[in-house]
Parts: sequence; C-alpha cells; structure tokens
Amino acid sequence: MKVTVHKDDDALYLRLDDTPIIESEEVSDGIILDYNAEGKVIGIEVLYISQRSPNSWQQILLETTA
Repeated sequence: MKVTVHKDDDALYLRLDDTPIIESEEVSDGIILDYNAEGKVIGIEVLYISQRSPNSWQQILLETTA
C-alpha cells in the first residue's frame, strides 16, 4: 500500500496494489475510485484535501490495530 500526497494538486492518493488501473469512477465530489480488471478497488483519490481537513499538509497519522 502506498499513500501519496500531491500538495500542488491538493490531492491525496491511496494505492492498494500495483495491478493496472482499468477504470476510474468519481463516486462523490472529488472522490475517485480506481478499479482493476477484476472490478476491485485498487486506488482511492481524494481531491480538495485542504478543504476537507485544514491541517492535512502538516500531519498524516497512520494507525494500525492488532
């Protein structure tokens, strides 16, 4: 899994695996899902991230649970 922050584009991208993207769909305003050939979600793009979270560029917190 890979998280990429595009500060200039005001976007955050979460890539779940490296299979090729076959289709993309905007499911909500500024939320885009990328699908592979099997129809599984393999990427999630969130646009306008600074409007959604005022402190989005200062800190990204990763939490894991057992």
